[in-house]
Amino acid sequence: MHYTPFEPPPLLRNGFLMTVYTALWEGQRWQATVPLPDPPCQTAVFKGMDDVPLWGWYALPQTAAPAQENVQRQSQASSQSPAAQPSTSCPGTLISTYGITGSLADQWLLSLLARKAYHRGFGIVAFDWRAHGKTAELSPTLTSDGLFEGYDFVHIAAQAKARGCPPPFWFVSYSLGGQLALWGNKAAEDKAVRQRLGLADGDIGGAAVICPSLESNRSLAYLEAHPLGRYLERAMTQGLVQQAWRIHAAHPNHVDPAAIARATTIRGFDQELVISRLGFASTAAYYDATSPLYFLPHLTRPTLIIYAEDDPIFHPSLVNDLGAIAAQNPALDLRLTQYGGHVGYLSSARFQRAMGDPDPWWAWNRLLDWCDRQSQGPTTPVPPAPGIESPLD
Repeated sequence: MHYTPFEPPPLLRNGFLMTVYTALWEGQRWQATVPLPDPPCQTAVFKGMDDVPLWGWYALPQTAAPAQENVQRQSQASSQSPAAQPSTSCPGTLISTYGITGSLADQWLLSLLARKAYHRGFGIVAFDWRAHGKTAELSPTLTSDGLFEGYDFVHIAAQAKARGCPPPFWFVSYSLGGQLALWGNKAAEDKAVRQRLGLADGDIGGAAVICPSLESNRSLAYLEAHPLGRYLERAMTQGLVQQAWRIHAAHPNHVDPAAIARATTIRGFDQELVISRLGFASTAAYYDATSPLYFLPHLTRPTLIIYAEDDPIFHPSLVNDLGAIAAQNPALDLRLTQYGGHVGYLSSARFQRAMGDPDPWWAWNRLLDWCDRQSQGPTTPVPPAPGIESPLD
């Protein structure tokens, strides 16, 4: 198996510790690590598939060069990381959402991404996906783990273009949001939908995801059986239940409170509230139908997947499956690392300097480098077939 070089601080060479440390510590201090102003955002209510309202915001790209981060990156960049140089032209627009629970109001990773991307010249769109955040206040429509959310990405791209956001559009996210973004890349191959929405063939560039959910049956069983995994699964379940109660408060006739009370696990949540509305007889069938692993071999648009072997959320066997698929599909660019945890990827101070990065957020820097580089070349489909130091340094 080929690994992409990545070096975390010594104490974070454990996926569970990296995951928990990033969420609990870096989530409180991330603004100090990315001392850039927030983009000048405009709020919007986009229309997704079947006209489901999706609340979000967008920021048109800067017309001037992103001076602050440009200077910092140029002064730190080494010959080992030529791709780290920011583009002086607009590299397109990122369309992003988040993972299994939360809202735009509390997803600091998206705020971090928005600061960095905007100051590298990207346009930015972020949205609360179905049944989340302010979108849940607008509509009682529940989640489908990509079946409809993939088309939501494409619909948002068309509306963002009409509002002045420049193509190519890059579908970007992490964790379960990464699953949705991959579904967006799949939906973008529907030529009839693109034409109906007024999107040209090259308007959607592709997808770039960090630690995406790829196969739910194996990974959920893995979480349920592992002592540390059960801790993470309970935390995610609590977030889902809180989310369901918020939907019930906004739309009391659409969500059964007794079903919410019975949903004590992730699997139970989907069993009680999701699968029957989508026509699935079991959660197993639902997870098979929504897992991106099975359509990755057929994607034709450029797709970056950053994935950690020690991710404590997903079944370890997926590493080999993902590697085998990426080896056969030239549209997939897999950056597999030995360490990183679940959407952690904090660089050691030494590795940050070696990469010429302005901050310790290795995966986000690589994702932006990749989107920037891809936007300079063709974005048409292809035939399938390497700041502020962490206290741990």
